[in-house]
Amino acid sequence: MASALAYATAPGGARIRPTILTSVAMACGDDKPMLADAAASALELIHCASLVHDDLPCFDDADTRRGKPTVHLAYSEPLAVLTGDSLIVLAFEILARQSSHAPDRVAQMIVTLAQRTGMPGGICAGQGWESEAQIDLSAYHQAKTGALFIAATQMGAIAAGQEAEPWFELGARIGEAFQVADDLRDALYDADTLGKPAGQDDLHGRPNAVTLLGVQGAIQRLKDILGGAISSIPSCPGEAQLAEMVRMYAERLTPVVSPQSVPGE
Repeated sequence: MASALAYATAPGGARIRPTILTSVAMACGDDKPMLADAAASALELIHCASLVHDDLPCFDDADTRRGKPTVHLAYSEPLAVLTGDSLIVLAFEILARQSSHAPDRVAQMIVTLAQRTGMPGGICAGQGWESEAQIDLSAYHQAKTGALFIAATQMGAIAAGQEAEPWFELGARIGEAFQVADDLRDALYDADTLGKPAGQDDLHGRPNAVTLLGVQGAIQRLKDILGGAISSIPSCPGEAQLAEMVRMYAERLTPVVSPQSVPGE
């Protein structure tokens, strides 16, 4: 079981969510870096747990993740369920262990992470939308993908002693951009490039930006969202550096598209 937890979290992906969290904390002053570090670790554990559960046969039934067999194939389906559950519990334990340093901030971070993990506005809600007959695309995207990005910006601010609410919009916009970019990659790239199965949205009949807007429309939508994300950054000491980080991610997120790879063109 212990090796399954290590397998699910290492070597890991891009660690985008904890990077955003620590970047926001630093932009806000980061007067208690141990809180930001704990929050970043907890957030990434929740993300890893969501991937383990998302890959299960009852959901995506995926064979690969991050270029290697998914946890349920490497360790069995029951152990995969327990691995995801254990990672969620561990995330909240890591946060709770910091309570002696700044109890008010830790309590706020625990509530924020819980809200963005469960129902009705968390990743569990997002997964639930995939089992509904009628899907609200905006609500689905904000819960499935946006929730943990909102947690990243808000928990980063809380860790540094700032109010969470002004940071909601930045997290929501980055999350929406990431989902549109993921829709584009799913439609345009192959499994070897992605490190996970491609074409999953079509296979499972899920709503996505490419189906709704077309490839070029989705790319333009991605650019518009990221432009709005930069303008939504609240005033803070590290505002310029944070804007540069968002621009950097904008370049990384936007897929390289050749005319041959665009369906119907």
